[in-house]
Amino acid sequence: MSDVHVELVDAASARTWGRALAAVLRAGDLVVLTGPLGAGKTTLTQGIGEGLGVRGQVASPTFIIARVHPPTGQGPAMVHVDAYRLGSLDELDALDLDTSLEESVTVVEWGEGLAEVLAEDRLEILLDRPHGGTGTALADAEDLTDAAQGPRHVTVRAVGERWVGVDLPTAVGG
Repeated sequence: MSDVHVELVDAASARTWGRALAAVLRAGDLVVLTGPLGAGKTTLTQGIGEGLGVRGQVASPTFIIARVHPPTGQGPAMVHVDAYRLGSLDELDALDLDTSLEESVTVVEWGEGLAEVLAEDRLEILLDRPHGGTGTALADAEDLTDAAQGPRHVTVRAVGERWVGVDLPTAVGG
């Protein structure tokens, strides 16, 4: 399966796209989100949570590392992980996420290079947001204050047998 490429015009469209993505997700799925600060990883996860119909405010779990959002209905729970502060596979393993992987959709921000060991089948999503700054610390800080604005370039790579036969371009555009 080839990569799916999508351009999202702003944070609101990232949430909408996340809701569409949730329609093809099921219990046991792993979604690994990669991208720089302000690219929209948490915003996309908010849309996935809305689409799955989970409870609780979906916010960056940076300081608690992982948060479980139970379902409001018959759908799966969502486990939202922020691997930014994790330095090794041992630390990821210590979260004991494998106990809920089969019953939940697991979304891991900053998971590239760590989370792939959680499941052979996964969606790897790279989000990029062009920055308008000049590369200076001040310009970068100003760019992040308006992170909800501007396009996002999204690349989706489906890995594993789970995704064979799933028409991602039709389901999520691209």
